[in-house]
Amino acid sequence: MEPYTPSLNWGHELVPSLLWILKAWAISAALALIVLVLLARLTIWGRQYWRITGDYFTGRSAVKLWIWLGVLLLSVMISVRINVLISYFSNDLYTSLQVAFEATSANEAVMRADAIRGFWHALIIFGILATIYISQVMLDIYLTQRFIIRWRTWLTDRLTGDWLGDRAYYRGRFTGSHTDNPDQRIQLDVDIFTTGTGGSPNSPTVGTGSMLLFGAISSVSTVVAFVPILWGLSYDVTVFGLTLPKALFWVAFVYVFFATVVAFWIGRPLIRFSFRNELTNAAFRYSLVRLRDAAEAVGFYRGETTERGLLKTRFDNIITNYRGYVRRTLEFTGWNLAMSQIITPLPLIVQAPNLFSGKMDFGDVTQSASAFSNISDSLSFFRNAYDQFAAYRASIIRLYGLVEANQLAREMPSLETVPCTDGSLELRSVEVRTPGGSQLVDPLDLRLEPGETMVVTGRSGTGKTTLLRSLAQMWPYTTGTVHRPTDEHQTMFLSQMPYVPLGDLRTVLSYPARSGQIPDRDLQQMLTKVALPHLTNRLNEEEDWAKVLSPGEQQRVAFARILLTKPRVALLDEATSALDEGLEFVVYDLVRSELPDTIVVSVSHRPTVDRYHDRQLELLGEGAWRLGRVQGTEPAPL
Repeated sequence: MEPYTPSLNWGHELVPSLLWILKAWAISAALALIVLVLLARLTIWGRQYWRITGDYFTGRSAVKLWIWLGVLLLSVMISVRINVLISYFSNDLYTSLQVAFEATSANEAVMRADAIRGFWHALIIFGILATIYISQVMLDIYLTQRFIIRWRTWLTDRLTGDWLGDRAYYRGRFTGSHTDNPDQRIQLDVDIFTTGTGGSPNSPTVGTGSMLLFGAISSVSTVVAFVPILWGLSYDVTVFGLTLPKALFWVAFVYVFFATVVAFWIGRPLIRFSFRNELTNAAFRYSLVRLRDAAEAVGFYRGETTERGLLKTRFDNIITNYRGYVRRTLEFTGWNLAMSQIITPLPLIVQAPNLFSGKMDFGDVTQSASAFSNISDSLSFFRNAYDQFAAYRASIIRLYGLVEANQLAREMPSLETVPCTDGSLELRSVEVRTPGGSQLVDPLDLRLEPGETMVVTGRSGTGKTTLLRSLAQMWPYTTGTVHRPTDEHQTMFLSQMPYVPLGDLRTVLSYPARSGQIPDRDLQQMLTKVALPHLTNRLNEEEDWAKVLSPGEQQRVAFARILLTKPRVALLDEATSALDEGLEFVVYDLVRSELPDTIVVSVSHRPTVDRYHDRQLELLGEGAWRLGRVQGTEPAPL
């Protein structure tokens, strides 16, 4: 029986541990950077990842981010070192207990007293390590959460701007690449992407230990840290006459390698299932939202039975995919659970003969089991996290698809727009076609001076609304040049059904200006002018105003916006279709009296609108058009 001896010189362990942490941090940082660069260059998903968020980690402003990442990596190294020290504490604890029991049986009072002191000393060490561990975990979560929040804020702003820029949100429908549910991609997938834990969004408990990147780094570092311990505590084992040197060490690596290869083979389809799961659920959710927004129309049609059938079809798609997802996940999980259970007793089975023969203390057995467990768990990280990576890969695919679709939308042609300073509107060789190439408007040349008005008429399908879309640079199948005021809100386009943003009535009325930019007094006066005096005291009310206001009220709100914004050019698409002739006269008279220098172009099917305009552009079909005066037969000058 040997006296108790601590496994480490704990009184002098601080400096070696700090040096180990710094060295491990430097090596891990260098290797991680090399691996990330290779992944970004050599793998499809790496290139997609960099395309989505690469700008966040480049440039001068990114220096702070890399320092932040360095601090998080340092936290990971501290955690690994604490685990190593805890394994030595465990050795000391159980060895001291063993020596104390053996010394008691042998009546060795001195050895017994040393072992008892060692036991209490080990508990003091544990208290110190536990305090450091708790502090490290709390600080780690705090720093990780701040990093994730900053990243998510940046990426959300980037993708939102990317989607809205150059009207990609509208022009994307012409690219041929269907991008489903951009709302979900910007809201949910960005959250999943920046959290980096797999397919789950962020939660307040997420730290570096939960993230795939730092989890991989921690696993590799843990293997490197525990390999010397396991190697030193491994002994030769003879089975059927064959001697395996350092048996426990090699068992760990061979076992995990085999389990990982099989797990990857089983889990490979999970990426496809995860992507389809997000896609089908998003489609079903979109159908429900669309039904909610069109509730009145569905009710008038009595279309409940049909809608139920459509919803069932989309829900069936969810269930069909999910059943396959469940089957494959069960196979993957079952294999991992089996491998985890089988490996649990292995270190004890291998080391037990050495304990029984007196070659090892019980503390050495527990430390070797701890080292074996840490190494096997770390090597198994990539196997166990495969389903998480599959879900994360799906979010990368969805965000990349959105970025690509936005890029394609911006690259589509649009009408060339040249700013002018004299307030005029001039079209030069403006030609409009259908997506199939059929002619809607032959090359058109015209000029409107400040204060002039023009009505665009023609049968349905001749291209009246499409002409306005072309002038707004929303329709890609057009050529030519338009000269118009391009300063903010100097040219306004009004659709037949005005857009009603969320918020209070002040926000609705001020649009496209921001809420609060226009004094409430002006808003109230304008409501009275457009025959909406009953709304003057409701500016602060938040409602779903698109449902509260009737179509006629919404159109009067749209005219109020024109009068408040005072554009130099106003282009109106069936802007009075929901108004009676009296109200139609009121709003057009207001525009002419309060904005006498504003060019007004109206698209209309109603002949009553013609009288409020000086000139007429009649679209005759198949590209032909006729330009003239509304009153008389005198031709309009070009």
